[in-house]
Amino acid sequence: MLAETMTVIRPAPMVVLLDDDAALRRALTFSLEIEGYRVKSSATGEDLMRQVLPEDRACLVLDYRLSGMSGLDVLQVLRDRAVALPAILITSNPTPEVRARAARLQAQVVEKPLLGDLLLGHIHQMLPL
Repeated sequence: MLAETMTVIRPAPMVVLLDDDAALRRALTFSLEIEGYRVKSSATGEDLMRQVLPEDRACLVLDYRLSGMSGLDVLQVLRDRAVALPAILITSNPTPEVRARAARLQAQVVEKPLLGDLLLGHIHQMLPL
């Protein structure tokens, strides 16, 4: 009888955020945590690649323009390591080449400035709460 009443509690989905703009990282982290997501953030691609990433119930949000490796370069390395998490690339004025490379790496492109709930809408589609 006891087993029938037990509830399994799973941790909230995680957003792995990569952006070198500290203010944007803080704002996005705050906003995503209010929505119920856990957030793991990094300022550089090199830092993100040293971290242990979740295998499921997570998505990547990667800024394209970073000092050092670009967000797409980071995603390429992660894909080469068989990291299959869904990904969103955030950038302003993406060129057709950037869009094509993002598509090859299975990343959705969301353009900056991040107006309204556009980014959050994409995250909700990838990681329903």
